[in-house]
Amino acid sequence: MKLSKLLKPLTLQEDKAVIANFEMEITDIIFDSRSTIKDCAFVCMRGSAADGHKYAKSAEEKGAAVIIAEEPVEVDIPVFLVKDTRKALALMSATFFGNPADKDITVIGITGTKGKTTTATMIRSILEASGAKTGIMGTIGVGIGDKVIKTENTTPSSYEIQKYLRQMADSDCRYCVMEVSSIGLKDLRVYGFEFAIGLFTNFSEDHIGGVEHKDMQEYLESKSMLFKMCRLGIINIDDESWQNMIKGHTCAIKTYGFHEEAQMRAESYQLLSRPGFLGISFAVSGELNFIAEVAIPGKFNAYNALAAIACCHELGISSEMMNKGLGQVSVKGRVEPVEVPGHYTLLIDYAHNAVSMQNILETLREYHPNRLICLFGAGGNRPKLRRYEMGEVCGNMADLSVITADNSRFEDVNDIIEDIKTGMHKTNGKYVTIPDRKEAIRYCLEKAQEGDIIVLAGKGHEDYQEINGQKFHFDEREVVADILKELENR
Repeated sequence: MKLSKLLKPLTLQEDKAVIANFEMEITDIIFDSRSTIKDCAFVCMRGSAADGHKYAKSAEEKGAAVIIAEEPVEVDIPVFLVKDTRKALALMSATFFGNPADKDITVIGITGTKGKTTTATMIRSILEASGAKTGIMGTIGVGIGDKVIKTENTTPSSYEIQKYLRQMADSDCRYCVMEVSSIGLKDLRVYGFEFAIGLFTNFSEDHIGGVEHKDMQEYLESKSMLFKMCRLGIINIDDESWQNMIKGHTCAIKTYGFHEEAQMRAESYQLLSRPGFLGISFAVSGELNFIAEVAIPGKFNAYNALAAIACCHELGISSEMMNKGLGQVSVKGRVEPVEVPGHYTLLIDYAHNAVSMQNILETLREYHPNRLICLFGAGGNRPKLRRYEMGEVCGNMADLSVITADNSRFEDVNDIIEDIKTGMHKTNGKYVTIPDRKEAIRYCLEKAQEGDIIVLAGKGHEDYQEINGQKFHFDEREVVADILKELENR
């Protein structure tokens, strides 16, 4: 792309004209100097660990043609100064990839503390059931058809978002459903284009401290940015934060929930249960009237399904297609059933803090299991309070807790387990500790009784364990299959 076209959306801060060949062809936009290629534009980004301004000279030496920066840098190639390089990267990326969200693909953004992945997957399942090819971006990576591209973050960089939107559009996707994290909003990764629909699931404490959010107010304000970046906001009015979430919104608003004032309402919630299968049904009323059946358990998944219904209704999808999509939806790592030979139910879930743990255990308790068994650990190099709270919640709610490893990172797994036990000891809950996660899973399978519900919490969609700075392959579906095969061959 010609440099003149690439710079067109930017407001340049330099007082005097920069001497440059504006007709030169720019090969790519780079913001990590290690990836610099010949004739690219290098954008100096400030991060928590590094400042790209310090690497401008390195980018020049590797072939960069121009530099985009917030302050002067010592190089011999043209430097264009902007107020905010994060905004610049987003605007340049959208231009470089032909502004796909403006004309080629309808983008739906989902924000909230919990439920983003499940809701996104439900929306995609409904849209594809209706015959519309749909891409997805989020915790599981980027999905285009049957292809899944792994990403480092729930919401990738602005450059990657635009690149993947272009790939989706070129692959005949009519829609993209995107999980929009608070960090992604705060860091302006979704700046520079408009969402057709922004959807709010719920709000509770998470991502506070460290390099994430300094406090709950910043966390909420970051999420609320979505409703200044979309044409229509679809809001859960049962959540007590909903009015603060849309404060200063610039979009039209539609509401959903169990509340009688919601425009899309759920009522007559019922459980569906058989060994190996847990689901729900509920009546949809308000702007639509039908009985929805969902192949995922829990009242919170009634909220997720209702959000998906409200969204797809705005896109003109019929209730028949909604039920078809919801009846076949499966969300990797979100109360995901795993086939086992006995008359018990085994689930994999991503619950990794006290709030999500309480939600999943409350949900499973509603199905009146013989025993509710929860296997879990806690992440290393994260606040200890999270561990205490998880131990206390599980001790109060599970019939048996199996405490084990999660991503211990740079901490000793046994130290993490001791912290979890601190919370556990505030309860009368029964527990065992088995530091090796595979052996802990084996214990659960060997001890399973008819009518039990066993949930392997914490890993969810992840297929690795992070230990001492290394990621080791660890997919719980594979682990369960291997253990069952070993037990069968005894």
